[in-house]
Formats: sequence, C-alpha cells, structure tokens
Amino acid sequence: MRVRVESDGEKLALTELQGWLARDPHARTLSVAAVSTPGPAMGTLDALEIVLGSVGDIANFAVGYAGWRLARARGGARGARTLTFGSTTVDISHLDAEQLAELLRRLEAGDASDDAAQS
Repeated sequence: MRVRVESDGEKLALTELQGWLARDPHARTLSVAAVSTPGPAMGTLDALEIVLGSVGDIANFAVGYAGWRLARARGGARGARTLTFGSTTVDISHLDAEQLAELLRRLEAGDASDDAAQS
C-alpha cells in the first residue's frame, strides 16, 4: 500500500515528519520518499510517499505520525494533514493513532476489493 502525505502549504512540516519517522524506533523501517513537483520551485518538498507493506507497517506509521502531530501541536504548528491513497484524500489531523491505523486498513481493504472486482 502506497500513501502520500501532502505538505498542505507548510513544506517544513514534511521535512520534520520525515526526520521524526526516521528517528522513531519502529517507523524508521518504513520506506519514506520525498516527492517534489517539477516547476518553478523545483526541489521543493511537496509530499512524502510512504510504503506500508504489512499491518505492522500501518501501525508503526500511525503511531509515528500521531506522535509527531502531538509534538507539533504543542507549538501551534500544523501542516502535513492530508493523506492521499489512490483517488481518496482524507484530512487526518484529528485522528489518533488507532483511528489512523483503522482508516489505513479500511483503505487497503477497499483497494483489495476493487482489484478483485476488476479481475
């Protein structure tokens, strides 16, 4: 499962999230790639693409993201609130780790159902 966390206009948030996930003892095993859009601001970080290959990966990302968001909220910072999976875009800023993990599992299950229906 490949998800994308968008910058929501705050590019620094993505850099901080990427660093946070890299330092998290469980989430650092995730495949996290920076995504930049070609154009006038070339090289500007627009999103993080995260590959979640197992239920454990989903849980590790959810806990890592929720911890990062909580730490940033103390300083009033926002950003990186939008998650995209396929054609589905969701504001995840209000979800705790358990709710985020459940959302990701539902999205993955829906994608698997779509693949089976197309076969």
